[in-house]
Amino acid sequence: MPDEMVDTLLPQDPEAWGEIAFQRFCTPAASRYRSADHDVLVERARLHLANASAVGVRMAEGDLQAYVFDPAVPWNGASVLLVHGWTSEASFMTAFAEHLRKRGFRIVLFDFPAHGRSTPERASLIACAHAVREVAEALGPIEYVLAHSLGGMAALLAGGGGAPMPRGYPFRAFVLVAIPNHFSAVTRTFGEDEGLSPEAQRAYERRLETIAHRKIADFTGVNLLKKTGRPALLLHSRDDPDIIFADAQEMAAANANAELIAFDDLGHRKILYAPPAVRAASAFLLRQHHAAVARPGA
Repeated sequence: MPDEMVDTLLPQDPEAWGEIAFQRFCTPAASRYRSADHDVLVERARLHLANASAVGVRMAEGDLQAYVFDPAVPWNGASVLLVHGWTSEASFMTAFAEHLRKRGFRIVLFDFPAHGRSTPERASLIACAHAVREVAEALGPIEYVLAHSLGGMAALLAGGGGAPMPRGYPFRAFVLVAIPNHFSAVTRTFGEDEGLSPEAQRAYERRLETIAHRKIADFTGVNLLKKTGRPALLLHSRDDPDIIFADAQEMAAANANAELIAFDDLGHRKILYAPPAVRAASAFLLRQHHAAVARPGA
């Protein structure tokens, strides 16, 4: 809905306000969660993609910008897909990319729809999950995925399959960095920031439920990880102001094949560049890969 129409709406139009909230939520460029110096940070971060091969991946809704790093040492035979978070882009995941390619992994990164250099201008979490699967199919095979924040939910949905996904992608294991457990907390916080009434909040969430094919309350990291049936490493800082540490604890407690490593003073984004977090992710993926290679028929 055009912004000039907002002032004409009455407070008792919850469906209209819910639709406005939905459209704003699906427009990352307008998000208030981006830092004031986002453009400066992007310009610096993209320098780290200079040695990657840029590849386009066509989706029905638009074109995705992807990047491929060849291993810096002899290839170990496996590829890792790096998935950024909401309002971010591929360039912010390059600390993991550089470390992993020096351990023999081939690295694939991409900008979500409506993020970075990808199109169109709007995207939902479900569209991002479709993008994860389509990039993996186009540039794979991909054995492992490392994802940040809401990108972790998109990656798990892509891996587990089920409606609205046409199929799941068979990732062997996941590294999930600062991932939320309760999508309802994300939508609630957004609604509070938008000043939505309870009725408008429900209208907004119904729009999300329609495309997700599930209730907001059921859209959890615990459920998505269980659906994949795969091992996972959870990396989370206790002082994360955006996604509470308890979310990681709940996911680890509910999944026997999930491991949690906690950090201090890394917040929600500094963890993406912190050497201890990068090393922990690398060690986990190397263990998973060595175990896979050792299995007969792998």
